[in-house]
Amino acid sequence: MGHPLFRRKPIHDIMGDKSEAEAHGHQGLSRVLTVRDLTFFGIAAIIGAGSFSSLGGAVFSGGPGVVILFIICGIACAFTAFCYAEFASRIPVAGSAYTYAYASFGELFAWIIGWALLMEYSIGNIYVAFSWSDYFTSLLASKWIGIHIPPYLATSYMEARDAIAAGSTNPEVLGAWNDAPQIGGLRIIFDLPALLINVLITALVYRGIKESRNFSNLMVILKLAVVVLVLLVGGYLIFARDLTGNWMPTASDGVRSFMPNGFGGVMAAVSGVFFAYIGFDAVSVLAEESKNPQRDLPRGMILSLVICTVVYILLALVLTGAVVYGKFEGVGDPLAFIFEPGNLDIPWMQFLVAICAVVAMTSVMLVFQMGQPRIWMTMSRDGLLPPAFQKIHPKHKTPSFSTIVTGLLVGVPILFTDKTFVLDFTSIGTLFAFVLVCGGVLLLPRRQRSAGKFHLPYFNGGIVFPILLAAALAFILFRFPGYFSELLNGDFTNQTKAENASDYLFAAPAVKIATIIFWITCFVLAGFAIVKKYSLIPLLGLVSCMYLLTGMSAENWKWFFIWFGIGLVVYLMYGYRKSKLNEKVALS
Repeated sequence: MGHPLFRRKPIHDIMGDKSEAEAHGHQGLSRVLTVRDLTFFGIAAIIGAGSFSSLGGAVFSGGPGVVILFIICGIACAFTAFCYAEFASRIPVAGSAYTYAYASFGELFAWIIGWALLMEYSIGNIYVAFSWSDYFTSLLASKWIGIHIPPYLATSYMEARDAIAAGSTNPEVLGAWNDAPQIGGLRIIFDLPALLINVLITALVYRGIKESRNFSNLMVILKLAVVVLVLLVGGYLIFARDLTGNWMPTASDGVRSFMPNGFGGVMAAVSGVFFAYIGFDAVSVLAEESKNPQRDLPRGMILSLVICTVVYILLALVLTGAVVYGKFEGVGDPLAFIFEPGNLDIPWMQFLVAICAVVAMTSVMLVFQMGQPRIWMTMSRDGLLPPAFQKIHPKHKTPSFSTIVTGLLVGVPILFTDKTFVLDFTSIGTLFAFVLVCGGVLLLPRRQRSAGKFHLPYFNGGIVFPILLAAALAFILFRFPGYFSELLNGDFTNQTKAENASDYLFAAPAVKIATIIFWITCFVLAGFAIVKKYSLIPLLGLVSCMYLLTGMSAENWKWFFIWFGIGLVVYLMYGYRKSKLNEKVALS
């Protein structure tokens, strides 16, 4: 028998626990969602804060070449979506990646995944709430409405404090700091709209899945319509005004390039670009509310991901064609920005996009706020959290206590954090969860096909993966002959970013170390693939997500390990002892 920290929960036990809970009077969730609803929930989660906010910073870092990073992230997420789909087909319960890790890696990794998903859903929603507030206050302040919220009630305290310390000349930040009322010398600065939207979304999710579904579907239709309009109007004006030269801007060396900051500049945008994809896995959390989860969950995830990847690539091309990429520095509303005076100068489109952004990010908050309580509910069923987290409201049929706690976990940090920290923190945690999901599929036994269920296509990775790895090595050695010598030169002390962004991979010690670990892992996986005949798709998903992790900075990794250190303490103090698997071992 293995170590108790890595005790696994067999799939038949996971399904049996759910049936047993329902048999003992624990009311289940309402099964009302179809494949269309699940696809819409996926689109609702994916197209939101990433496309309407973080996309601006990504474009500034990577220029038009950021399209390449969207394709890389889309491919990585596609492989991961197939892995999620395989798990969802085998284990159609509400735990998402947490439950999948429990069945493949064991209890400790299941807890780590649950802790990581807290970063993705709850903490990620803090960023969405801040972005929603930015667009909402701008919308109110427009000439069509004319309502102005005092800056100290529309800015986070940390953002204002850090901006003042850095000598910012932003009039809104200065106004927030100078005009804020004080109590005992403490300035009262907080983002009121962000807090209010969190309360409203929490109340809606508490109310019921049908209400959430109808609201989400309506918002998805509205925002897709406006996104299509942005693509049509922006795309037409790029060619009509002969702005296509913006796709080949002048780099610092005076040469026109699709990647003006090099590939390093593109990879520097990984947090912002990957954040745009966060959410497609939230569909798997809705397994117990799906009419036919083993068929519809995989379809919903894959369809929503394909649709959103195409949309993101087109949006990135329109943004970088309409406006020179360098103008996106500090822009938090990029889709509205391109229609401002001095750019494409279409005021009615700017106003319409602002409305759409408010709608889009409301739907993202809705889906994320639905996902986290259902993961906690499943963890509580396993004994890793107190029983209150699995409580189902007798009337609304929602995980009521978990929903309220999620609302608090989003609302309280809004008072003392800011967008930049949350963006990086969420992206690294989610990528780590994706790595474990793809790795978990490799450990699952192969099964026979059965009608009406999704089956991950099998390609023998023992043959294809080593060939692909050898081809990648050959390309790198031919195209970048000094790549590995620079990587292995032993200098891990340089803390500054290289002047030439193409040297970014080796400018930061954390990036260099992560890159070395990535290549070592690739060689190890190639060996296991040959011996174990691993499936190709999860192998590619695993290495794709690990590659994206190499773009994270040392600061990202520091907070990542602090967060998981806290999670490990919580697990050892409660979950390890209270686990139902632990109880079964004690009884036997």
